[in-house]
Amino acid sequence: MGKIKTVRAREILASGGAPTVEAEVELESGITATASVPYGASAGSHEAVVLVDGDERRYEGKGMLKAVTNIEEEIGSMVTGMEVEEIKKIDEKMIELDGTENKGRLGGNAMLAVSLAVARAGAMDRKMALYKYLRQVYEIKDDSWKLPRPMVVMIEGGKHADKTTDIQEYLIADLENQNVADDIRMEMEIYMALKKILRREGLSTNVGNEGAFAPSGVVSNEKPLEYLVEAIEMAGYRAGKDAGLALDPAASEFFREGKYEVKLEGKNLNSREMIEMYKRWAEKYPIVSIEDGLAEDDWENWAEMSRQMQKMTIIADDLTVTNLKRWEKAIETKAANAILIKLNQAGTLSETMECCLLAREKGLITVPSHRGGGETNDTFMVDLAVAVGSEYIKVGPTRGERVEKYNRLMEIERELKA
Repeated sequence: MGKIKTVRAREILASGGAPTVEAEVELESGITATASVPYGASAGSHEAVVLVDGDERRYEGKGMLKAVTNIEEEIGSMVTGMEVEEIKKIDEKMIELDGTENKGRLGGNAMLAVSLAVARAGAMDRKMALYKYLRQVYEIKDDSWKLPRPMVVMIEGGKHADKTTDIQEYLIADLENQNVADDIRMEMEIYMALKKILRREGLSTNVGNEGAFAPSGVVSNEKPLEYLVEAIEMAGYRAGKDAGLALDPAASEFFREGKYEVKLEGKNLNSREMIEMYKRWAEKYPIVSIEDGLAEDDWENWAEMSRQMQKMTIIADDLTVTNLKRWEKAIETKAANAILIKLNQAGTLSETMECCLLAREKGLITVPSHRGGGETNDTFMVDLAVAVGSEYIKVGPTRGERVEKYNRLMEIERELKA
């Protein structure tokens, strides 16, 4: 095994133009690995803290120099000399060093950057693909490889775009599961067809945070569902057979004083009325999954939504924030049958893997996801998705930091076929 020689860090730019942090781990053998971390524009309040400087003279207070310092001085000095394959022990020691419930002292961003860089260095030291190394380290005993299907954001609103829909994301989910390259091709052909439809309707084809279309002037929150069904068919595919629809309302973002402010419809709905709205849509359109359909602490009604929509994949994101305790509660209360996985929500790789392994044990679905506000070119989430056998991988359709993920997934498919 290789020992960690040095840990360095730097402030880099993320997709939204504000900074994030990147860590570099060097082993005594000379092997060097780097990892960078994303953050979300729409983030659950129970996520690990993204530590920022608060200095308004730099990046409107969003600088990451404190996180850099914490990596190089506190975390780096602690892990130097440790064996690189002791990733679980390293993560435990970082959690102990931080000493807070939400990683607010060192910063979940600082801790995750080191955690991922250590794992990547360990894979390089073993001369293994990262996804294979993750299976070995976390003792996933499975000789088969199930590659995740793409779940692609097509239209975005909410906090991810200006003057669009209340619903944050409208997605296309692959249903046939041919091979990754063909699945991605189908998704992009649907995206191209959607562009023609939006232009015909006189709507903007500019893109939002995640590289999906962000058309202002959409007349209702339901209208994008019509556009997506038409786009599937225009591209030569079958809606509900080859491709289905998926929603991420991010309902916490428009939840106010016990009501959901659905501004495009001019309504304030309670939880039961929200569920009824989703049910009506599901009767008209081939919707296969709903993520964050209700607010992050609306536990009772999450369970009711799951009960009433048993054939639907109900994905928890803000409800569970890749947190093992909250995921255990969601399973116990039958609030959701799938969990969105975001590496920076937990703050360490090992905690993220605990959620994935629990889902595997219970036969439930994992959906590793990009972040809307500050994504990077790092593709760690793709290797993790392959390692744990995720059902889907959720990423936007354009912009370099998004397509990097799909390119990595196609690269893994070629490796496994070779």
